[in-house]
Amino acid sequence: MLLAHELTGHLSNPSLVLIHGITDSRAMWHPLVHRLAAGHQVLAVDLRGHGSSEPGDAYDPISYASDVVETAASLGIADAIVVGHSLGGVVASAVAAIAPCRAVVNIDQPLRLSGFKDALGQLEPMLKGDAESFQQGIDLMFGAMYGPLEESEQARLHAQRRADQAVVLGTWASVFESTEAELDATVEALAGAITVPYLALHGIDPGPGYAEWLQRLVPTATFELWPETGHYPHLVHPDGFLDRLAAFEAQVRG
Repeated sequence: MLLAHELTGHLSNPSLVLIHGITDSRAMWHPLVHRLAAGHQVLAVDLRGHGSSEPGDAYDPISYASDVVETAASLGIADAIVVGHSLGGVVASAVAAIAPCRAVVNIDQPLRLSGFKDALGQLEPMLKGDAESFQQGIDLMFGAMYGPLEESEQARLHAQRRADQAVVLGTWASVFESTEAELDATVEALAGAITVPYLALHGIDPGPGYAEWLQRLVPTATFELWPETGHYPHLVHPDGFLDRLAAFEAQVRG
């Protein structure tokens, strides 16, 4: 599926592909896009069922990632650094597992989905309820993750959010329906195929032992925790994020 997208920057520059999180859209990246485009060709996409993109018949990581790969290829983009936030971090990881890319940056998305199952299970009745209950569940989830993000940015993200119940439930279906062992096996199969440099940048601590678990699974991974920055560390500290991305890119170039 070809995705709705924005393409900025110059064709001769290195490419970045930006992937948003669940219920968000490519507009999430707007505070950073123009600064990134000064030195890159930047592709920001709307995942299927999000933003201006059409819905799909499946919402698993490989289906999401295949759309990103197809859209990038249609624009002549190859060998990109793929940057994903939240759900986009899982999708970026899946892109690296199924197609060539230069590197991955995963912003605040733990890959150990079995650890997410308990937290999500507490909201499952609300998310599977009527429209009002579903929206309350979404608001509870995101309200707890903004951290120190400025209120104006919170309002901007809220205004562009598209919380489609079928898309959300389809995306999280495997978490609801699989055992922890099944989730771990699925993640290990996907992440085990990643061989490119991988930066995991977290604003919310994913818990004890996570960094070691990730580095065993993805030997090319670097784990960083930016304490007390919440779920949007790249928007809380945009200058710091852009500096870290530039340093990572220099490392990838060698």
